Amino acid sequence: MMSNPNPVGKARRDGAPARSAARLAAVQALYQMESSGQGVDATIREFEEFRLGGDIDGEQLHRADKAFFGDILRGAVETQNRLDPYLERQLAKGWKLKRLDATARAILRAGLYELIRRPDVPCKVVIDEYLEIANAFFDAEEPKFINAVLDVAAREARADEIQV
Repeated sequence: MMSNPNPVGKARRDGAPARSAARLAAVQALYQMESSGQGVDATIREFEEFRLGGDIDGEQLHRADKAFFGDILRGAVETQNRLDPYLERQLAKGWKLKRLDATARAILRAGLYELIRRPDVPCKVVIDEYLEIANAFFDAEEPKFINAVLDVAAREARADEIQV
């Protein structure tokens, strides 16, 4: 249930695409914003100046697609009032969204934003990418839960793209 605060995982320089690095950075930025209260514009500036393409614990990260990063981060924040009620409905009866790990919330918000507002990205790619991020942060049941929520959301948001 505990998340790893600095997973290098698949976002290393050894071949990860710029969009994958942007997704990981967006999840980390959403987490940071929630814990610090920092605004989206300041967070985007900080990440663009100091973190995108930088390193974590001495590991050089792949250069992230800055425009894609900014779109995910800004989009997830701007649509959060629509995303969070959806997420709450996916939880077990009596559970509240605040009960989820902050990293899991960040992964779900970013993934849901992409499924809803980025039809240019295939839903299978969205789900696979955020599942990789979840696996980099968590060892337990969270990746299964995240996969299930994103799969249901994809079936609702992109029924025409999902083959039954």
